[in-house]
Parts: sequence; structure tokens; C-alpha cells
Amino acid sequence: MKQIIVAIDGWSSCGKSTLARQLAQSLGYVYIDSGAMYRAVTLFLQRHHIDLNDEEKIRASLDQIHLSFLINPATQQAEIHLNGENVETDIRELSVANQVSQVSTLSTVRNFAVAQQQKMGAQKGIVMDGRDIGTTVFPLAELKIFMTASMEVRIERRYLEMKIKHPAISVEEVRHNLSERDRIDSTRAISPLTQAQDAILLDNTLLNMQEQLNWALERVREKLTLKDLVDG
Repeated sequence: MKQIIVAIDGWSSCGKSTLARQLAQSLGYVYIDSGAMYRAVTLFLQRHHIDLNDEEKIRASLDQIHLSFLINPATQQAEIHLNGENVETDIRELSVANQVSQVSTLSTVRNFAVAQQQKMGAQKGIVMDGRDIGTTVFPLAELKIFMTASMEVRIERRYLEMKIKHPAISVEEVRHNLSERDRIDSTRAISPLTQAQDAILLDNTLLNMQEQLNWALERVREKLTLKDLVDG
């Protein structure tokens, strides 16, 4: 059975990872969370007290970073490991969220991550989400989805997620974090967040998880049918 690459891009807290995980599971594809890779690099830099403005030191530190995705037997989900340690929970901390956009703007970090991502997708049959997957990592991906939602809905989703681990967090803190990430992601010089010309827009402001999954599965079916026709 032919397989394709599904590239999902979009704004923070639009549910990209949720959709990508569900879609990969439904298709029997491999799910790769590119954002988790940048978060893991950020966590490494924080733990080693490396100045985020010292790109030379950051470049040298990348040789010490090994990233991999392994299936968690309990959840059957792929989780990111940093140098052999499962850091899936640690990378979701607000301290990492507040700095990951700054780290991801660095050309050395992006080149490091993109090279690994492209290697992971060489055999196709993957779903990868991020901010430059359809524009930079896999510009020839058969299916590109660009996700968006209203700012208020995104803030609510992120607030409910963060409040579980940080009960004292305020809605305004979440609003500031999302606004700042949007600004950095969309204005950075290297691979800014933008919708690829051939990407299909998915606004999930009013959709639940099952509805958006059904929508995405239909888009995959359309692409697979087209691929079969083209390949003969």
C-alpha cells in the first residue's frame, strides 16, 4: 500500500500534535513531533546553563544532543528522549515554552533539527507537525495542512492544559506567552511560520477532536486516490 508524508503546520495551541497523533494512529503511520525536538534542545541548553544569545556555544553543544522518539508501553505513544532520558513531561514546562521560540530561530538549531526530521521521513508513512514542515522540511509532502483557531479558543485550550501542572497560572500569562510565540514564529528570519501555497487550511475553532480527525482522514483518502491515479 502506497504511503505519503502528511505535514501539519500552524499556530501554537491549535491542536496540531493532537491531530497528528490521532491521524498517525488511524493510518498506521509514524508520528513525529518536531516541536518536541526544539523543546528538548531548549531543555538541554537550560540544564547546562548555556546562554541563548551565545550561538557559538549552542553550535558546539549540539554534538552532545541525541534525540529519539520511543514508544511508551503504557500509552502506546511516541515520546521524545534526550540522550536516553524520557523528557516528554519536562519539555512541557512553562520555562521551556517561554524560550523555545527564541531557540528555534537560531540557524544552527534549525539545521540540526531539519536534517534529523528529513532523515526520519525518508521512507514516508509519517505525520509530522510543526511550523515549517510543509514549507522547509518537506516542501514536496503530498498532503499539507495548516491549522488555525481563534486566539480566545487557543488561550482557553492552553490555559486548561497548563493549569493542571501550574494551578496558579493566570489567563493573562498564557495570553502573553501565546502572543509572544506568535510574534517570534511569524517574524523570524529563518523558516518563519507561514501557510504553504498548496496547504489546506483547517480552522478548528468550532470543531471537536473527532470532527477534525474525520476531516483530515478524508483529505488523506483524496491524496492517496490521486497518488494511485498518477502512479498508475
